[in-house]
Amino acid sequence: MRILVASDTHGDAASLRRAILAQPQAQVVIHLGDGEEDVAQVKPSFPDKMFLQVRGNCDWTSQLSSVGEYEVEGVKIFYTHGHIYGVKSGDYGLISAAREHRAQVALFGHTHLAREDYEDGLYLMNPGRLGGWEASYGILDITPQGIVTNVVRLEGH
Repeated sequence: MRILVASDTHGDAASLRRAILAQPQAQVVIHLGDGEEDVAQVKPSFPDKMFLQVRGNCDWTSQLSSVGEYEVEGVKIFYTHGHIYGVKSGDYGLISAAREHRAQVALFGHTHLAREDYEDGLYLMNPGRLGGWEASYGILDITPQGIVTNVVRLEGH
C-alpha cells in the first residue's frame, strides 16, 4: 500500500492537490498538521482516498487530535505534527512516544526539513513542508518485502 504523507501546507491547498494528483496509486493521505483548512478544501475532490490528519501548532481552532495511529498490513504508524514532542530540539520525545505506541513507523512535521531515518526497528520520516518554496512530501510504501520511505520534491518549487 502506498501512503502520501504531507505536512505544513500553511494555506497552499494547490500544492497538496498537486501532490495527490502526482501519486494516483496512494490510497491514504496523512496530513501532519498546519494545514487543516487545506485538507478540508482538497478532500472533496478525492472521494476514493482516505484522509487522516492531526492538528499542528498553527491550526489555531482545530479540534483534531495531536497524535494519530493507523495500522495497515500489520504495520503500525504513529503520526503527529511534532511540536508537542519538541522535534525542533531533537527526536527523543518522538521516538519514545512511537515506541510506547508500539509503532514501526513514526511520521512528523513541524521542522519544515525533510528527513528519512531508521533507528533500531523504527522508520522515521518528516516529509518537509508542502507549502511554499522547496515544497516536498513523503511517500510511505508498505509491501510484503518491507517498508520504504521516500521524500519527493515538487517540481517548479
